[in-house]
Amino acid sequence: MAGFATKRLGKELSKINGNSLPPGIELVSADNFEEWFLDIRVLDNNPLYLNEIYRLKFRFSAQYPIEPPEVTFVKLADRPIPIHPHIYSNGIICLDLLGQQGWSPVQNVESVCMSLQSMLTGNSRNERPAGDEEFVRANRLRPKDIDFYYDDNNV
Repeated sequence: MAGFATKRLGKELSKINGNSLPPGIELVSADNFEEWFLDIRVLDNNPLYLNEIYRLKFRFSAQYPIEPPEVTFVKLADRPIPIHPHIYSNGIICLDLLGQQGWSPVQNVESVCMSLQSMLTGNSRNERPAGDEEFVRANRLRPKDIDFYYDDNNV
């Protein structure tokens, strides 16, 4: 991994370990500078996500933070994939912040987690994205290589 990415991730990890993360966000593992796991939960009383904890996987390239991390939800026995109109059942997230157009190097792991928390908090639709089954079955691209069309900013 490039020196700049390693330096930046080292600073982020030091900050995460030195200070507590915002409520509802917890670092599960960060054994290297390529892949980290964090748990998030929605803090309001949104009935769609009440008492649920979700696992996020961050994958970093050597171009981080110039390039966004690849962030997906991971399904485990006790960690479901949240149901949301911008989250596919395989954990891929359609969020402009995670794409080249919406990403900014001022973003970091903490701000991405907070954005996802906010996205879940504001959701009232108990549904997957249109075409979820076909997308999950046919997609062979990594999340960072998918060219999403962002047409609904109200979800």
